[in-house]
Amino acid sequence: MIDLLIAGGGPAGLATAIHAARAGLEAVVVEPRPTPIDKACGEGLMPGAVRRLRELGVPVSGHPFAGIRYVDAVGGRHADGLFRDGPGLGARRTALQAALAVRAARLGVRVLARRVEEVSQDEHRVRAAGLTARYLVAADGLHSPVRRGLGLAVPPVPGRPARYGLRRHYAVEAWSDLVEVHWSAGCEAYVTPLAPGLVGVAVLTTRQAPFDVQLADFPLLAARLPRGAGTAVRGAGPLRQQARVRVAGRVLFVGDAAGYVDALTGEGLTLAVTAAGELVRCVREGRPQAYERAWRELSRSYRMLTASLLWARHRPALARRIVPLAARLPRVFTGAVNLLA
Repeated sequence: MIDLLIAGGGPAGLATAIHAARAGLEAVVVEPRPTPIDKACGEGLMPGAVRRLRELGVPVSGHPFAGIRYVDAVGGRHADGLFRDGPGLGARRTALQAALAVRAARLGVRVLARRVEEVSQDEHRVRAAGLTARYLVAADGLHSPVRRGLGLAVPPVPGRPARYGLRRHYAVEAWSDLVEVHWSAGCEAYVTPLAPGLVGVAVLTTRQAPFDVQLADFPLLAARLPRGAGTAVRGAGPLRQQARVRVAGRVLFVGDAAGYVDALTGEGLTLAVTAAGELVRCVREGRPQAYERAWRELSRSYRMLTASLLWARHRPALARRIVPLAARLPRVFTGAVNLLA
């Protein structure tokens, strides 16, 4: 019998499969889309994610960055937080997913072009996509069909503005070795160096408007980008998605499917790859229920810091003070950056 049947062949699912194969478990991934899979993403790997991928034997090509810079979108005032324990990496989402897929294949992981639609389970096994396994890992993304199908999705809070992400690439040389986060009155723009002559720009916003309309809120950034030279825009959202639990019988959730606060702090991929290792460890030890606590402990700093920044972001009087405060308290800002790194 298959040990882990993994729904989703994105980074979280493939990282889980690699951890499983290295632990001597049989993992099968079901993913209807062909590799490489692209999606709206800031495409910045924090140093923790770079280290975890290296430990898994996954080489990813990209452009190193030395830290995070917060920038006032209009005035240009900024604060720099440098990483203390090695650089992060700007990497195309397609390059990351392809590298994970190659590593998984070399470890003997099977990837089947199927879709998980119905899930049934008893105390010994779980069935989905025509297969039977000891456990099902739902790594099927932000709007996880498995989470929804099992009735584990938490409805959005009334009155809380939904946030969306938009991403576009520009053929221009990076002007900084930092990931820049430009703060405007109502949204943020992330600039990530990805390769020589290529940067990614991701906008997080509550407004449903075209990318160029959103970019107008960032005049200093827009002035650096070539007009009409961007790639097609990809979008995602609403970003905030909550799950009631991470373990439901023999179904375990990882990555965005396990619950997501926001992309504001850029820690999603680090958490996904690290949590995948904890999930496999708990299954291998015969204690799958322990994964719930492990996930909560792993994600605590991300959830607290991201929720705090969002709370300030939704209060205009506080939002406009975020960059000046970071500039005034450089040690605090650098400490927060490295806590998430």
